[in-house]
This record gives sequence, C-alpha cells and structure tokens, in this order.
Amino acid sequence: MDPVAARAARSKGQRLNIRATAAVKSLVEEAARATHMTASAFVLQAAVRSAEEVLADQTRFALPPEQWAAFTALLGRPARDIPALTKAAIKRSPFRER
Repeated sequence: MDPVAARAARSKGQRLNIRATAAVKSLVEEAARATHMTASAFVLQAAVRSAEEVLADQTRFALPPEQWAAFTALLGRPARDIPALTKAAIKRSPFRER
C-alpha cells in the first residue's frame, strides 16, 4: 500500500460509503485478497492513487530537458505589446459595480 493510502487507512477519521453491484464487490474482494489487503484498504488505495493522478494532471507537467529549456526561454522573453489587449485593459468593465 502506498504511504498516503496507508496513512488514510490508519486514521479512519471519516467514513466513505459506496454502493456496488454484487459482481463489482466480488471483483474488488478477489483483488484485495490477491494483494493481502482488506477490501476497504484496497478500494481506498485505488481511490487515493486515482485522485492523485487526476489532480497531478491538472497541476503538474513534465517535459524532456530540451523542451523544458525551450519552454522556459519562451517564458523569459519580454512581453509583446498587443494594442487590442492594451485597449481592452483600459476600457471600463461592464461587470464593475457603478
């Protein structure tokens, strides 16, 4: 079990209820037995792993060294002056309270 799931399983501070078909429950129990875990620990570990992957996809990305260098070079360039954006930034917002 990964450290995050192990810590979560030990603390047992909150209850997480799920409903499943008999076939899904049987599948989870069989997989849990194969990994020498309880069904709850198995489901918790899988849920934590999946949640971390979903959130990592939204907050982190990895690039090979040459692409990272190109990316950071682009970030380091001076900003371009785009007249239409400058005009839009100066214009009073229609959402601002009057």
